[in-house]
Amino acid sequence: MKLRDKVAVVTGGASGIGRALCLRFAAEGARAVVVSDIHLEGIDRTLADIKGQTRVLGVRADVANEEDVSRLVHKTLEAFGHIDLFCSNAGIFTAGGEEVSTAAWQRIWDVNVMSHVFAARAVLPGMLARGEGYLLNTSSAAGLLSQVGSAPYAVTKHAAVGFAEWLSITHGKRGIRVSVLCPQAVRTQMTAGSDGGVAGLDGMLEPEQLADTVMETLEEERFLCLPHPEVLTYMRRKTDDYDRWLGGMRRLHERFDEVYRQRQGDQDSG
Repeated sequence: MKLRDKVAVVTGGASGIGRALCLRFAAEGARAVVVSDIHLEGIDRTLADIKGQTRVLGVRADVANEEDVSRLVHKTLEAFGHIDLFCSNAGIFTAGGEEVSTAAWQRIWDVNVMSHVFAARAVLPGMLARGEGYLLNTSSAAGLLSQVGSAPYAVTKHAAVGFAEWLSITHGKRGIRVSVLCPQAVRTQMTAGSDGGVAGLDGMLEPEQLADTVMETLEEERFLCLPHPEVLTYMRRKTDDYDRWLGGMRRLHERFDEVYRQRQGDQDSG
């Protein structure tokens, strides 16, 4: 897919990766870009930056709420007639393990997984009727590997990849193309004030760099969108010898757990 003359919707478009995608799609000649987020001020900033390049629409939506996602799609269809590309991008991070509260587990599940389900429910009928459409779902390298220090993030991002796979398998022969964006550390609000932790070992990318990789992936219509190419090597190691890979991840966990404890000690002593 090339973005010229296409209608694209981006959730989480007020900042970070979503904002970078909105700016890039407008620069690529999209017919319309729909910016959605829960932060109205951020929506307005993104719209202000692209409205001279393309037709725009801003819609406040909480992607964990199916009614909001349905309303987002309805407003887009009212304004522009159809949707060529839906970027289900919004996501959150929750640190911790099994001890994380049930409410927090449910919230991250709704944002990181059900948002993709809600989006598919809303946009697929129109796309299937037209015989074409593209879904770009943001997951994470954590969805292909794991996330040291966060069970909720690792689990939900794995589920996001699984759902994207299912969509591609089920609807790929009916004109529906699916890609899943799986970066490591990116300089966004989620990583503000940190070096990216474990995910930052291969360097922290700027959102604009991700947009470059997204454009390449969309044009080639590949499933995996990997801004950090090292992730593919790690995946191969994981599947080649799962137990060895788990052993390596345990050592990585111990390494970063020690760093975390040292930082906490420094803060307490300060």
